Amino acid sequence: MASSNRRRNDLRTQAIVLRRTKYGETDRILNLLTPEGRKSCIARGVRKEKSKLAGGIEIFTVSDVVIHESEKTDLGILTSAKMLKNYLGIVSDLELFELGSKIIKIANHQSEHVDSPELFYLVEQCFWALHQNFNKDLIESFFLLNSMRIAGEELNLHRDSDGQKLSAELTYVWDSYESVLKSDLNGQIAADHIKLMRLMLTSPLKTVLKVQSAQKFMPEILYLAKTFAKTA
Repeated sequence: MASSNRRRNDLRTQAIVLRRTKYGETDRILNLLTPEGRKSCIARGVRKEKSKLAGGIEIFTVSDVVIHESEKTDLGILTSAKMLKNYLGIVSDLELFELGSKIIKIANHQSEHVDSPELFYLVEQCFWALHQNFNKDLIESFFLLNSMRIAGEELNLHRDSDGQKLSAELTYVWDSYESVLKSDLNGQIAADHIKLMRLMLTSPLKTVLKVQSAQKFMPEILYLAKTFAKTA
């Protein structure tokens, strides 16, 4: 949903909670991921038993929020929060919860430097897939590859370490030093891996999840995605 003004300096938008910090007796400081970028705000009285804001700032949810923004400080005031989508199925499984928390942590860090609606929609797609309990390795690979792309570090899936076009007849290994694929007779990255990663970088997660053979390529792709994210 596009943002709109209720009144001057009021931003209405969708939001995902990245971080909640207790403040004072009853307040919380929030980092929110929105299509407009990361927003920091204070939710006054949200820790009181009957707070109307509490239900709208749960983790693994998407909420409709209104933030009163000040020209004097980067810290806004959360004046309204209504839950729109609930992905709390993520908290029912430890592995899902750990991956969901990892996604939030990375998104929180990247949102300090990236001001793009793509990051918001990427996180929401991953929450939806985790809530549905789809393949965790695929979700993590999709998130890592696309979060790096959004940050300006897209994986090169077109040319190898020698500048040659990637060939369907060759196999490859990951060259961590050069951050590029390198042809190798014993390489575990082949044409199907490359094709699937290209799809990941150009299509919604729901489309990628329809590839029935995707799971068998995940060990190599997840390893590559993790290594790339660490070294890029």
